[in-house]
Amino acid sequence: MAGMDFFIRPATGTGSADWIRIPNADIEVRITRRLTRTIIRGGEGDNLHDEGAESTIYTVRGILSVDDYKKILSMFRTGQPFIHDPFEERDVKVIFASLEYEGSTEKFVFELIEDVI
Repeated sequence: MAGMDFFIRPATGTGSADWIRIPNADIEVRITRRLTRTIIRGGEGDNLHDEGAESTIYTVRGILSVDDYKKILSMFRTGQPFIHDPFEERDVKVIFASLEYEGSTEKFVFELIEDVI
């Protein structure tokens, strides 16, 4: 499958000009539920409780110019940016879990976690 456009903006951004477009990105989404497991000693095993909250992890890979990398690095260091989830067509507040960048090839990998607000 061909890559898709990925959009990210700083938390302070309010207009369409604040979005940075990264074309042809590979975007992976992983959604997990929060579970509590209680192990019952001397009983029948364990007891699972579904807390119902979901955590979405976005892994984004692609090519990024040095100038755009510097803008995104500023977001990484200063606050919680917003991304546009291309699958659900909604804007999502996230935190950066990790950021990797190779200056010689301009390849990047971002791992972002949805901040449920």
